[in-house]
Amino acid sequence: MRAVRIREPGDLDVLELGEVSLRDPGVGEVRVKVAAAGLNRADLMQRAGRYPAPPGVAADVPGLEYAGLVEAVGAEVRGVAVGDRVMGLVAGGAMAEAVVVHHRELMAVPEAMSLTDAASIPEAFATAWDALVQAGTRMGDVVLVHAAASGVGTAATQLARAMGARVIGTGRSAAKLARCAAWGLDEAVVAVEGRFADAVLTRTGGAGVTVVLDLVGGGYLEESLRCAAPGARLMLLATTGGGSATLPLGLALSRRVTVKGTVLRSRPLEEKIALARGFTAAVVPGFASGALRPVVDAVLPMEQVREAHRRMAGDETVGKIVLRW
Repeated sequence: MRAVRIREPGDLDVLELGEVSLRDPGVGEVRVKVAAAGLNRADLMQRAGRYPAPPGVAADVPGLEYAGLVEAVGAEVRGVAVGDRVMGLVAGGAMAEAVVVHHRELMAVPEAMSLTDAASIPEAFATAWDALVQAGTRMGDVVLVHAAASGVGTAATQLARAMGARVIGTGRSAAKLARCAAWGLDEAVVAVEGRFADAVLTRTGGAGVTVVLDLVGGGYLEESLRCAAPGARLMLLATTGGGSATLPLGLALSRRVTVKGTVLRSRPLEEKIALARGFTAAVVPGFASGALRPVVDAVLPMEQVREAHRRMAGDETVGKIVLRW
C-alpha cells in the first residue's frame, strides 16, 4: 500500500510517497481503509528527528489520527463491521492507505460528517478534552489557551466554553486570533516576544487565570505562572517553543499552583481505549448536535504532504490541515 514516508530526518524534501507492507488484522483488531489523516506539529517534529516514534511503531510513516472505513475484521471483534465509518488515534502510521488498530480504540464518525472533517478531530479534540478533564475544568473557570488558533487550541476553546469556562487565548497573530472568536474565544492576547502575562492580568482584573493549557512550552511556563490565580492548574502539552523552561519556585509555591504534563501518543493500549470510550460518550455527541465543530483550514491530497508541512511550519493556518487519499 502507499504511504507517506520520511526518508531520513530533515527538511521537506525527505517526505515522499512510497510503498509499505499491508498486514491483516489480528485477534481483536480491525483494518481501516484510511480516507484522510490530520496533520499535527508532532509530524513536523518527527520529520525533523525531534520526536521519535514509540517502540514498536514504524518510525518512517507519520500520522497520529485518521478517518476511514473498516475494510477487514479480525477474530474476536464485536460491535464493528466492514463498512463502518470510524476515526481514531494511532501512535504513528496514519498517513498510509490503511491502518490496523484494536477495535476498542475506534470511534464512530457522526452520521452527517465527512471523513475529511472527521480526520481533524481525534488528536486535537481528544488532547484538549483530556487535558481539560485532568485539570478539573468546571463552570466559572478562566482558561488560558496558548496557540489558540492551532488545531488543539480551537478545540480547547470550544470544549472549555462547553464546560462553562471563560476562555482567553494567546497567539502571535492578531488576525488569526480574531478568527477564533467564531469558535467561542472570549478574549485574545497577542504574545509579543513570548510575553503575555501582564495583558492577561489586565483582562482578568488582576485575578489571573485558573487553568492554563500550554501548547507551546519553553518560556511560556514562567509567563503562565505570573498570570496564574491561586490554586491554578497548568497543563503542559507541547515543546514546540522549547524543551526546557525556568520554574520560579517561589511563585509556584506561594500561589499553590499545580503543574502537570500530559501526552497521548505513548500511553498504553488500555489507557487509549479508556480515552476513546470516554471521548465517545462525552464529546462526540457534541458534533452530532452542532455544539462542537471541527476547524479545518485546508484539505490537500496526500501527494501534497510537503506543502502541508510548509504551511504548518509557516504558521499560515487556523485550525487543522487534513491530507486525503
